[in-house]
Amino acid sequence: MSIFDIFKKKKYRHAFVEPDEIFLDAKNLPKFNQQQFEGRLERPIAKQTISLVKAVCVLVLFIFVARLLYMQGFHGSAYLVQSEQNQLGKEPLFAERGVIYDRNNVELAWNDVPKNDEPFSRRTYIAEPGFGHLLGYVSYPSKDSSGVYWQTEFIGKDGIERTYNDLLKGQNGTQLTERDVHGTVTVSNQINKAVPGGNITLAIDSRIQEQFSQAIENTIVSSGYEGGAAAMMDIQTGELLALTSIPEYDPNVLSEGSNTSVIKGYLTSSSKPFLNRAIDGLYSPGSIIKPFIAMAALTEGVVTPDTKILAHGIITVPNPYDPAHPTIFRDYRANNGWVDLRHALAYSANIYFYNVGGGFQNQRGIGIDKIGQYTHLFGLDMPTGVDGPNEQHGIIPSPAWKEKNFPGDQWRVGDTYNTAIGQYGVQVTPIEMLRAVASVANDGTLVTPHLVKGDTVAEAKKTVLGLRSDYFQVVREGMRLVVDDPLGTAKALNTLPFNVAAKTGTAQVGANNEFLNSWAMGFFPYEKPRYAWVVLMEHGSAIQAPGATSVSLATLSWMAKNTPEYVSVK
Repeated sequence: MSIFDIFKKKKYRHAFVEPDEIFLDAKNLPKFNQQQFEGRLERPIAKQTISLVKAVCVLVLFIFVARLLYMQGFHGSAYLVQSEQNQLGKEPLFAERGVIYDRNNVELAWNDVPKNDEPFSRRTYIAEPGFGHLLGYVSYPSKDSSGVYWQTEFIGKDGIERTYNDLLKGQNGTQLTERDVHGTVTVSNQINKAVPGGNITLAIDSRIQEQFSQAIENTIVSSGYEGGAAAMMDIQTGELLALTSIPEYDPNVLSEGSNTSVIKGYLTSSSKPFLNRAIDGLYSPGSIIKPFIAMAALTEGVVTPDTKILAHGIITVPNPYDPAHPTIFRDYRANNGWVDLRHALAYSANIYFYNVGGGFQNQRGIGIDKIGQYTHLFGLDMPTGVDGPNEQHGIIPSPAWKEKNFPGDQWRVGDTYNTAIGQYGVQVTPIEMLRAVASVANDGTLVTPHLVKGDTVAEAKKTVLGLRSDYFQVVREGMRLVVDDPLGTAKALNTLPFNVAAKTGTAQVGANNEFLNSWAMGFFPYEKPRYAWVVLMEHGSAIQAPGATSVSLATLSWMAKNTPEYVSVK
């Protein structure tokens, strides 16, 4: 076939003849090894394909430039810091927490060896009973799953650890660490040194604290009380030698947080181990309110120290709503006979205090307003200022209080009677009663209870009540008769080898008065008072069993033998 035959058989739109068509040998076509691509004609790449590839390249380049501009131009400094931190990191140098001592330099809370190679010490607390609420516990520094500490300090959660957290915690330091690509620290340099926390010396005598706590625990077990609290204080300075509440929690368990079964037991226990009964608990005081009602009666002139009232067991008040059924108010003792103020305190004669509180027949009473005025004067409805968290304050009922809580129910003389003997709606804390009885012992000054030894700021906070010294002496003599008189309600304390003055109380609680709170408070040495104490035993059986007086006797007897420096007359 000639070149001309090709042109005859094939029509072209262009006159130009491609070279491969000129030199094509049609006879050899069948002999091409097509498996080896022999004789294959290559088609040129389409212009559309080339344009598409160019567009994709331009788009990729644009995205790259835009991202580079975003990272370097707009956020370059931030990524620079992040990049540096991939190699250099700041880590805290944990400060040692301050040690807590008692007044005799016995360690109560200290730092132990780190756990599992942690970079901070573990907190350890004295194992003896009675220190849980006093000391509190801490929350340790914590880190996230990537190993970064999100909580970099110890945090005090209760007690002294919480109140004085800022003093105890110190100040963390900082170190720079350089890590390799595997995250291993290769170089570390300290930038700021850690500053240890300050130590604290408490006014607490750990020996007395332990004895009070053990006596309360024993009485709970033997007599079925739900709980108890005790406190002892220097009546001149306000320093607390003891402040305990039972049941309690173990600070070591709560700080570690790993013993979930014990912690769950705390949370579900009906005995309220998280309640610091000494400063947070509100209780009906019963007859321990009577020394303060006596001071009000003397000051208001409704009785003299020698005025005698017949306390024959009951008084009957006419009932204007039902004359056939008068209201009867009973004494716990059938007949105390004619008693003056001193013996009314000694015998805890309710009839006497019904008379001087609300009046009866020819005997004028001070009335509910004066009861409120004087109980307020002695601080029974206000915080004491003790340096512990969550302090509550007492409640003294009044007509306004009753209207708020029992709308439409008017105030009656019976309400005044019951308020005068520490019942009805009266509620107080043990620490309030301790401060109040201390003011009787020190001749009329309210001090500020405090836990830190030598706290001059707290010691300067005093309130002089301005009541007559001779009246305080009468009340003190009555409180001595509580112990010294054969019919005194705390005559068991007369077995002590030193003289004390006291007042007991039994407050009925429960819907049917089937339970009671047992109280004892007082001061010593009687001849020259220096220390006051209070004990509460909570929610025991109405069938009276050994209570607060028993706890007081056990602790004071121990002190006579082991800490004579507190009980001797100086």
